Amino acid sequence: MARRDRPADASTMRGTGLVVPRSRRLAGITPANDRRDRDPEARIAKFQICVCVTTKIVIAEVPRPSNDGAERHRLIGGTRMISNTIQPASHRRHQPWYRVLYVQVLIAIALGILIGYFFPDLGKELKPLGDGFIALIKMMIAPVIFCTVVHGISSMGDLKRVGRVGLKTLIYFETVSTVALAVGLLVGELLQPGHGFNIDPTTIDPKSVATYVTKAKEEGIVAHLMAIIPDSYFGAIARGDLLQVLLISILSGFAIALLGKAGEPIAEAVDKAAKMFFGIIRIIVRVAPLGALGAIAFTVGAYGLGSLLNLVALIGTFYLTSILFVLIVLGAIARLSGFSIIRFIAYIKDELLIVLGTSSSETVLPQMIQKMEHLGASRSVVGLVIPTGYSFNLDGTNIYMTLATLFLAQATNTSLTIWQELGILGVAMITSKGASGVTGAGFITLAATLSIVPDIPIQSIAILVGIDKFMSECRALTNLIGNGVACIVISLSEGELDTDALHEAMAHPLEIGEALEPGAAS
Repeated sequence: MARRDRPADASTMRGTGLVVPRSRRLAGITPANDRRDRDPEARIAKFQICVCVTTKIVIAEVPRPSNDGAERHRLIGGTRMISNTIQPASHRRHQPWYRVLYVQVLIAIALGILIGYFFPDLGKELKPLGDGFIALIKMMIAPVIFCTVVHGISSMGDLKRVGRVGLKTLIYFETVSTVALAVGLLVGELLQPGHGFNIDPTTIDPKSVATYVTKAKEEGIVAHLMAIIPDSYFGAIARGDLLQVLLISILSGFAIALLGKAGEPIAEAVDKAAKMFFGIIRIIVRVAPLGALGAIAFTVGAYGLGSLLNLVALIGTFYLTSILFVLIVLGAIARLSGFSIIRFIAYIKDELLIVLGTSSSETVLPQMIQKMEHLGASRSVVGLVIPTGYSFNLDGTNIYMTLATLFLAQATNTSLTIWQELGILGVAMITSKGASGVTGAGFITLAATLSIVPDIPIQSIAILVGIDKFMSECRALTNLIGNGVACIVISLSEGELDTDALHEAMAHPLEIGEALEPGAAS
């Protein structure tokens, strides 16, 4: 039976299936009051009589929980309502281990490493598997973002609220992104991973980075801003340019909201189209193991594990910095918002593994949108925050840019004053915008930063070409976690976070996370 979205003014009592209107919560009747009987048998056919602030008496019958856990029937005010719920672990049918998506991805990554190491030529030939999977996902990114942003804005109704949410989101993004840039700069100064390399830039072949330098020069600040405007409405969707899609999505959402009642059918049609696109994504994601196999086999086969040894100091410093940023900075933000960053990572582990295999956070954008909604975040807020975060909240990319810039300065014995370092931070704040989750985008952004800061020889980025694939994985993983945390924080600040759903998911992150994966047993 089709799932109905939970009403915006109601929450569901954990473990009872009883919808609690907002008015009842304001009256002081909360799920905590209904937890006295923890034995499920004691709650069978129990009548809860609640007097709402409107003085209307609502009698709700709580039925015996069904054995399969698939549906609960609720009788409220004489009206039958049906909702689909996530099955408890004890009630879900056991799924064979080989059908679990994250297990398949882990096996594919291990096989990819072995193939790339022992059969490098074969590993290089498998590159189309990774490219094909990423292309399939990117094919759906523009329509998914368009539908989620348009529906998110149009469903808010109050345009002042849209502006408030948008302003909060941008302030949060800029604050955390600046912290990420500063962390990369600070760690680079403390550990100095490039010290002792003594590289002469004149001995580096500039042809190896000519493509990146050309793209970087084409993406000046003015050109970068002008590129946000598409040449046509449908051209933005056809090209899949993330910033262009965001622009037309925001304009369309505002236009539909201004139409009032006349715009409601359009918003409903967009929402139904989004469900179709998400259905396509669920089909595509089933071949994620093949994509991970091809991408990892090519990376190891083309660059070899030996390329890691030469620059192990930079790689280790970057991974360590990203881990500390996630655990300390994002962990503190998560704790203040009422959840554990470790449990949150466990909840999205399947998405993280797909990103690890493909080096692109865009491959899991649609799944993240759905998982954030199931975590209790407001659907309208999710529709704004997650897509926008892919252009404006790139924590991993920011850490990489300042850390790699300092590494190149140290490796080429280029002295930088504190003012030059602050200038690099300021330039990176601008050039990082729009570096979406596509693999390699961070490297082009680094080239753009160096082209604006002439003190460091731009041809020195050739040192990083061989390891950028390995760095790209960590960038994408950090970006993904940062966007998920941002979504919860903004929803909480708007008072639109279902804390019961959040706590329930965080109590069993692995089980609930797996239940939401495509192909999960039901």
